Amino acid sequence: MRRLLPVTDQTSPPPPGPADREWTLDELADAYAYPALAPGAHWLRANMVSTLDGAAQHDGRSQPISGETDMRIFGTLRALADVVVVGAETVRQEGYRPARAREAFAARRAAAGQGPAPAVAVVTASLDLDFTLPLFTSPLVPTLVVTGAAAPADRVAAATAAGAEVVVAGEGAGADPARTVRELAARGLCRQLTEGGPRLLGQFVAADVLDELCLTISPTLTAGDAQRIAGGPSVTVPHRLAAACVLEEAGFLFTSYRRI
Repeated sequence: MRRLLPVTDQTSPPPPGPADREWTLDELADAYAYPALAPGAHWLRANMVSTLDGAAQHDGRSQPISGETDMRIFGTLRALADVVVVGAETVRQEGYRPARAREAFAARRAAAGQGPAPAVAVVTASLDLDFTLPLFTSPLVPTLVVTGAAAPADRVAAATAAGAEVVVAGEGAGADPARTVRELAARGLCRQLTEGGPRLLGQFVAADVLDELCLTISPTLTAGDAQRIAGGPSVTVPHRLAAACVLEEAGFLFTSYRRI
């Protein structure tokens, strides 16, 4: 079954495709389009997947609880973004590679004044990263390493030598979440997408800088003690979001919730 589920006050039009065909990439791009941004404004969205019982991973990775359509939406969200923001642990666990240029989105990106592919920004305090990986040695757009002013100097030098751009977004060893968003926007990277992991997303939630959550609900149960999609200290008052779009296919729910 493939269908749209009704959502009140949708902020972007959902793809209108009938249930017997695959949504086109253009339809998905329209459904997940970033809102129009005023000069200097920015928009941070997260893309995460969760099982029915709240697990964001299985055996330390998100791939086992994902699916084919989830990966199409994953690719669409990346293709719409200026920058993909990710934590260092997720880079290590998921084997991150550079974002690639996709012909299907080339005209859309050009019309939006974007380059061929989004940059990847790795948020890290220790800079415990393998700078010989393709993420750093062969990206279409130089990879950014977002850290604090007190980060290890030798690791900062190693990142720079590898061709990464080091972005200082905090006065301590690590990056401040709100400043991270501002520093990326100051570099023209205003359409921001974070893919976690849970610790980084929890920091963005706690700092109240998350504008949108795109959450895939996987029709699976895992039990165990896997992380939720966001970790860390709880907020004083729960943040309320508004449903913007809900799609369904093969039991998976693809949801989008935006800041009220």
